[in-house]
Parts: sequence; C-alpha cells; structure tokens
Amino acid sequence: MNRQTAAERIRELREQIHRHNIQYYVYDNPLISDQAYDALMAELMELEAKYPDLVTPDSPTQRVGAAPLEAFNKVTHRTPMLSLNNAFQEGELRDFDRRVRQALQEDVIDYVVELKVDGLAISLRYENGVFVEGATRGDGTVGEDITQNLRTIRAIPLRLTEPVNVEVRGEVYMPKQEFARLNQEREEQGEPLFANPRNAAAGSVRQLDPQITAQRALSCFVYGVGEWSESSISRHSEALVRLQQLGFRVNPERRLCRGIDEVWHYVQEWTEKRHQLPYEIDGMVVKVDRFDWQERLGATARSPRWAIAYKFPEEEAVTRLVDIELSVGRTGVVTPTAILEPVKLAGTTVRRASLHNEDLIREKDIRIGDQVVVKKAGDIIPEVVRPVPEARTGEEKPFRMPERCPECDSPLVKLDGEVAWRCINPECRAHLREGLIHFVSRNAMDITGLGEKVITQLFEAGLVRSPADLYFLKKEDLLLLERMGEKSAANLLAAIERSKSNPLSRLVFALGIRHVGEKAARILAERFETMDRLMAATEEELLAIDEIGPKIAQSIRAYFAQPAVQDMLDRLRQAGVNMRQPKKAPSASAEDHPFRGKTIVLTGTLASMTRQEASALIEQFGGKVTSSVSRKTDWVIYGENPGSKLQRAQELGVALMDEETFLKTVGYTAEGKRETS
Repeated sequence: MNRQTAAERIRELREQIHRHNIQYYVYDNPLISDQAYDALMAELMELEAKYPDLVTPDSPTQRVGAAPLEAFNKVTHRTPMLSLNNAFQEGELRDFDRRVRQALQEDVIDYVVELKVDGLAISLRYENGVFVEGATRGDGTVGEDITQNLRTIRAIPLRLTEPVNVEVRGEVYMPKQEFARLNQEREEQGEPLFANPRNAAAGSVRQLDPQITAQRALSCFVYGVGEWSESSISRHSEALVRLQQLGFRVNPERRLCRGIDEVWHYVQEWTEKRHQLPYEIDGMVVKVDRFDWQERLGATARSPRWAIAYKFPEEEAVTRLVDIELSVGRTGVVTPTAILEPVKLAGTTVRRASLHNEDLIREKDIRIGDQVVVKKAGDIIPEVVRPVPEARTGEEKPFRMPERCPECDSPLVKLDGEVAWRCINPECRAHLREGLIHFVSRNAMDITGLGEKVITQLFEAGLVRSPADLYFLKKEDLLLLERMGEKSAANLLAAIERSKSNPLSRLVFALGIRHVGEKAARILAERFETMDRLMAATEEELLAIDEIGPKIAQSIRAYFAQPAVQDMLDRLRQAGVNMRQPKKAPSASAEDHPFRGKTIVLTGTLASMTRQEASALIEQFGGKVTSSVSRKTDWVIYGENPGSKLQRAQELGVALMDEETFLKTVGYTAEGKRETS
C-alpha cells in the first residue's frame, strides 16, 4: 500500500470509527461487535504507525499518549460558566416559577427538566468540528486547561459530524460501579477514600498525567451551549437535539414540561427512581425553554434567572448493627464491615455497610448491637454515619481490632502515619490471590495469558500459592484447568519463561511492597542494582535516596524482614528469575551536559530504545521532555518516520538531532548499550 492509498484508507477508517463511537456513546445503539470495532482500530493504528505524518489530533487513536503536564494553564471562558441557585422544597420551585412568570408577564412557561448529574462541570470548544480545548468551570470566568485529560474520555467526541464552531457545556462523571472499584482499590492501598463520585471525577480529571485519567472509566453528558453561531435554533429543547446530531452525548432522560405542575410531577418521578441509574444524580435542573425569554430574564453576577437546580433530600435509615466482620484485602489491609439488620435505603435492601477503620469506629463510639444511622455514600456504598446512643440498652459491646490476622493468625501491624491495620504475611490466603494477580499484571512481570480467571483456578487447585510457584508449573498442571488446551498451555509457559528476563525494577514492583509503585521500584532497582543489595539496605541507606521517604523505607525493611519473603525470593532465584538491573548512564555533570536545562521533543521511532527510555535518559541528564514543538523547544531528537513535529521544528529553526548523535551525547552505543570505555 502506497502513501496515497494509505491516506485514503486512514480517512475511511476514521470516519467508520467516529460513526460507530456516536452510535455507541450517543445513541446506545452499537452497530458492530466489540471484536469488529477492535479490528478497525487495530488497522488504523497499524497504518498510522507506518505513516506517522498522517496522524491528526482528532484521530480515534489519540485518546491517550500526551506527556504528563507540569501544571494546568488558565483558560478564560468566552461566555461565563454561571452556577445555579438551589431549591430544596416544592415551594421554592413554585416561587421560582412565579418570579419567571411575573418577569415575562406570561401565564404558563415551558420548561426543560433534566437530570442533575453529580460530576465536574466543563466546557468544550470545537473549531471546524475538531475538539481543540477543554476547561474546568473554575471561578466561572477563568478555568483550567484540561484538554489532554478530556481527550481520554471516549464519550467526548474528538470530531463532530459537521465542521461547526461551537463551545458546549457538560458534566464529566464517574459511574457508580467505577467509583466503588476505585474506592476499594484506594482502601486496600491505605489511601484516603473519595467521598462521592463527584469528588472522584474531579480528582481523576485534574491529574497532571493524562494516562491516570484514562485508567478511570469516566463519562460525560453535554447539557448546553456557551457559544455558537446557529441562529435558527430558538429553544433549549431544540439545541439538545441538535447537539446530539453533532455527535455529543446528551442525556435522554429529559422532559419538556408545560407549567410548574408538570415540572413537579417529573421531579417526583425521578426522586423515586434515581437509584436505578448507573450514575449518581443529586437533583433536577429546570430551565426556561425559549432562548429569547432566557435573554429577557438575564442573570445575576453568579446565577441565571431562567434556571434553577432542585436538590434531592438526603436519604438515611436507622437499623441495628448486628456484628462487625473483618476482611483482608490484597495489600493486607484489614477492613471492618458492619453487618446490619436488613433495611430499605435508596431503593435497595442494605445488609452490610462500610466502617472504614478502627479509629473511625472508636471516634464515633460505634458499638456492636447499636441502633445506627446508615446512608449511601456516593449513592452506592452504604456507610454507617453515627450511632443512636439514646437507644442503647446496656448490652452493646465496644469493638476492638484483634492483634492477629483473622485469616492466617499472623500479627497485625500499623505503620506510622496510617490508620489501617495490616497483615504483612505474604502467605496469607486472603490476599495471596490478589497479590498473584498483581504480580503477573502488565506493568509488573507482564505474563500474558495469566489473567484473573486462570490465577483463580491455579490458586483453588493448590498449584500456585506464591509468585515463585508460577515458575515451577508444568504443562500437565495447566492442562488440568478449564479451557486450557495444549497450545494455550505452551503459550502460557513460554510467557512465564520470558518474564524471567525482566529487569529488577519490574520484579520489585511486582512484589507489591506497600508504598512502592512503579517509579519507586525503578529508583530502588537503579540505586541498588541487585535484589541482594536492596534486601540488605538499611533504613538510613534507603532514606539517603531523595525520592524515598520514611514510609517507603519502613515498608521495605518490614517486607524483606519476613522469612516467608526471603524463602520466596530464594525460589525465584532457583527458577532463574533475573535479580539484576541493567546499568544505565551515570548522572550527568551538573554544569556541562548539553541537555541540562534544555527543552526537548522526541519524534519518530528510535531503533535502539523506546520513547519512554529515551525520555528517562534525557531527564537523567537534566533535560525536560515535552510533547509539542514550539519556539521554546531547544532540540528535536528524531528517529525513523518523524512526521509533522520534524517539519514544525524546521519551520521554527529548532535545532535537530538524529538518533546516532543522541546516543553519543548520552554515552550509548548504536545498539542502545552503555559504553564502558
């Protein structure tokens, strides 16, 4: 396929994928299977990799890939993003209607009533139908530029169905299921929990690294227009239909109501059934439908006079706390859970509720046998709010956390600065299985074919109890598993064998040491170079590393002090798992290295190393890697098929450096190996 044919096929693929995205996210009507969609994406990615100069910002492949930001730039909204006044009672809604009718001298008003999705308000700007800028509300006049993060949300179109110029307003939200998953993960890591899906959505969107945003299943509804040139549309209800035609995801749960009585009926309807939704809403938004009437009503400095938000009353219930049950998570966190007498709450029957940790139980003086107030946290996770002391009979019992793990009887520990008690025995049944799943995951040892289902089967069959057991599996062991044939077993054994050559940094991360993420694992591996040296490192030696604080140092020492860990690592050595980190270039001279203090852009494919490895080298020598070429760029380093960034650099007169020169500058051979002479 020549370049011209490839360009035409790329255009066709993008149009097909954009069309299928609209059918899936906007109309909830997928026209093809997930496998067929994935095949289209795979073909597009292959062609764009071969012809990188044909990649455009609105390509469906460009959802993730931008470099982490240092800070968010400010964006001034062309039309202010105003807040809404709130109503909490039916009378307040009727007062709003009375004010509107009096101001307009009308007997009956048409209102559009929409669900008030509880998320983060954003603005999205499109030029010629292409997404160019996204921002938070901020103070209503100035927000933060979060364009790169919003690109990762698949419900936000990168290109519209028509080449229009428009700025729309919307709400980014986190579905209930994703909120529950994320909070469970954070609880296991001993991190603070998000209070509700709105906080979780805001925290996810305001990440400096777009890849973190992409890992969270965020979505978005568009609910209005800030600025556009379509003068033929005279009503908000018409505008929503038009926005959907352009490819925006507009909430279908809305109603055009004639008068305030119809409005209140619709509000009551959703007050009852809101818990059936897969996302959280905290009320309803009522808007005057006609745009000319909106203009006549105007706005205060803070809020429009033509719209109001009705907020749902908070739901709580009282029931008896029958018992407190303990569970052990992947990282060993022992979590108390309230066992309740069944009670109806927010449309469901609640039998269990979160108590988070022992300190919270003690602070609130929650006792077994208490009558307790329960509510839905984030409209999905039941939570014990407080006890009802006046209902006590004297038979209630204070709760005390046991000293030993309820699963394996190992001593529980509480690390400095943490509220959670942990079982740090790596052989504990309760968290061993999840530890195995983490060990084989992509960013850890990356053993293809060892997913959660296979790990569970191996664990339940008694074939694998620790990560070391994986390296002693035989084909006959694997053939005992469901849906495991000769070829699958051979492929899995080959993947396990390949993982033995991973660098030490991957193994350190795979071990799941508390507080040791990917970055800390790499730093530790590069500093100590071998597993033996890392295991023998004193707390003082660990603290001497700038990026390693007391929490990480204490966690590392506690982990490697475990006899079971030492035995596991011995077995990994016997299996031939690599325990060394390849040497990297030494730190550059503080003053004289050419990269120090320079802004550098990488483009094209490097033959000797990945883009991430090259970026790490540049940063090691004091340079800063950015994703786009500007007049502030000092160098553009290019490999094969460099694309538009090289052309842009030439236009601006930015200095260029080929791969061979780059390798010499950082002291590497043409094969990407550190020169020793």
